Amino acid sequence: MVRAYTQEHVYRHPWDRVTAAAWRKFTDPDTPAVLSHIVDVHTLSRRLDPTAGRLHITRSITVRSPPLPFLLRRALSGQDAVICHCVESSVVDARARSMDIVARNATLRGLIEVEERSSYRPHPDRPDGWTLFRQETSIRCRPLAALAAIAEKVEHRCAERFLQNSVKGREVVERICKYLEAESSAAASC
Repeated sequence: MVRAYTQEHVYRHPWDRVTAAAWRKFTDPDTPAVLSHIVDVHTLSRRLDPTAGRLHITRSITVRSPPLPFLLRRALSGQDAVICHCVESSVVDARARSMDIVARNATLRGLIEVEERSSYRPHPDRPDGWTLFRQETSIRCRPLAALAAIAEKVEHRCAERFLQNSVKGREVVERICKYLEAESSAAASC
């Protein structure tokens, strides 16, 4: 069984501000308090394709899992939560004003597979002022497929946590957008 969901959010800020805020999300000094599940973020590679005008970035993101159900804690030697490493691949196309991100877990794949696809595009109704964020996530609990009830519970709990964390992530991006807006307004008035 696969649990999947899609979310959309409209940032009432232009695309360039929102994508700049999204890049700052993990380095913002206030982020650890909000995104407490994020343990570490490292840029693994960064490449600019000058012909296409696209920036390709790969990052590793280390996260702390939500508390695990009893049976999984037993299988993992009593651990209440585990550390998981994810790989995030991003493509930013400034000409087309698009940013696409795909994140997948690199560890625990024998237990659970998570894929998150996100995109940032100018909003079709207000392309110069608003940004449409779309996020698609799929969660599949692998070895427990024979035990459908347990697999469904694990997938449901993971989906709940992903939804909660994505709300927190959007709040961080929104806060940084407001900071960037104030910063550019102050610079323009000088």
